[in-house]
Amino acid sequence: MRLCRFRFEDSMEEQIGFYQEDGVISCEEAFRASGESQHHVLRPEKQNLLLQYLAADPFYPMSLMEATEKVYGWLVKHPDRAQKLKRTDYEILLPIERPNKLLLLAGNYAEHIIERGGTVAEREETFPYVFMKPPSTTLIPSQAPIVIPKNAPWGVDWECELAVVMGRKVRNISEQDAPAAIAGYTIVNDISQRQFKPNPTRKRRERDVFFDWQHGKWFDSFCPCGPALLVAGDQIDPQKLKLRLTVNGEVKQEGSTGQMIFSVAAIVAFISTFVTLEPGDIISTGTPKGVGSVSGIYLKPGDEVEASIEGIGLLRNSVVAEK
Repeated sequence: MRLCRFRFEDSMEEQIGFYQEDGVISCEEAFRASGESQHHVLRPEKQNLLLQYLAADPFYPMSLMEATEKVYGWLVKHPDRAQKLKRTDYEILLPIERPNKLLLLAGNYAEHIIERGGTVAEREETFPYVFMKPPSTTLIPSQAPIVIPKNAPWGVDWECELAVVMGRKVRNISEQDAPAAIAGYTIVNDISQRQFKPNPTRKRRERDVFFDWQHGKWFDSFCPCGPALLVAGDQIDPQKLKLRLTVNGEVKQEGSTGQMIFSVAAIVAFISTFVTLEPGDIISTGTPKGVGSVSGIYLKPGDEVEASIEGIGLLRNSVVAEK
């Protein structure tokens, strides 16, 4: 089951819908059509509304998530009983509007490490490299433009990644228990400025290379995310999903989450040893080989980038120059 946040073109009010490639069915409409809405009230005034579908509600006999799953099961059997919105009638929003934390992994696919000139260590000999992006300015939804910055127009690269959305507050959770704390999965395109060098006439310092790399991750619009949340469950194996990224229709990345050095569960467990993870936090799990810096081909205004992950959907963004 895939859920998304959306709004009608003429409205500022967000809604939650069942996401499908050819359209969205409003959850409110589906509840009404299925006759199950008497048990639950949809509350659009709540902050981070999508998260309300993923947690127990003490005021009702079952969680809103359980009720939504029942409605979804009804929809699968009666696909024509609820109105599907036309793609031109609504705007897809970020799955999580303002996560408290946006954490990402560097070098979690062996072939990507090798293509960038690195050496791969066995999992037992190393640990995940985790960095952050400012969520309020880097996150953009599907269909929003990736903006090439004025002060660093050359060297903007792509990275298709599976992202985890946390559903529970956890600290020091075990790898075995970590999957139960995950609300779902979405797609992140970890846009990176590979050649960013502030103050080109600077005096070189030992850690310049690291901070050039890190600062090159932080430009506005450099984290497209979406279009939907694939709800976690026993039937979802996050280590068996195919990833694919194209630029102007040409395949640049193609891989599988099975190629990760550190699994989704291992990543969540590791981060939780030193950071309290909260509902809505997003953790992006690294990218497979095929980034642009290897061939020297980078994003430019006018490009169309599409990142897809099996079972989640298609994250589509155009590229524009900063005005």
